[in-house]
Amino acid sequence: MGAGKSLAGRTVASRMGWPYLDSDEQVQRKTGSTVAQIFAERGEAAFRAEEAQALADAVTGEGPLVVSVAGGAVLSADNRHLLRRAGVVVWLRASLPILAQRVVSGSHRPLLEGDRLQRLTQLYAERRPHYQELADVIIDVDRLTPGEVTDQVVAAFHAVRARAAAPVATPGHRTGGVDA
Repeated sequence: MGAGKSLAGRTVASRMGWPYLDSDEQVQRKTGSTVAQIFAERGEAAFRAEEAQALADAVTGEGPLVVSVAGGAVLSADNRHLLRRAGVVVWLRASLPILAQRVVSGSHRPLLEGDRLQRLTQLYAERRPHYQELADVIIDVDRLTPGEVTDQVVAAFHAVRARAAAPVATPGHRTGGVDA
């Protein structure tokens, strides 16, 4: 909430020429209800189930795409498994004071009712270990413009993919050459 996932996701997708999905938008499109309405009418567990289905649908499709995943999705072990298998996971990390400035409590942020900074602190403490576990790349966004965030995400994606494609040398074996 407030790290810039939606804006960065859209601009990265545009730059890469890939489709873009936002997990919250997918839930709203499928259910016809806002996140806040789902929380109010059916509870957080119902929202998390819809969120998990939206994530599963997104990552099991064909072809590359950029997905902005709602921050709470990491609370589910199944979602973490999907994210690990899906591709490069980038954590756009913002400090809690910056997040508190950027997000506004209200109808579309039911988990931030009350003291925003206190709620963000609680949510971050619960989610941070999962973010750290999952992230292939961490980008600190506090002092970056949206364009700089996009540049860093795209560069990080290419760097992670290049590392994954690089041959691994083992003792007694050469890579990329001819043994003499």
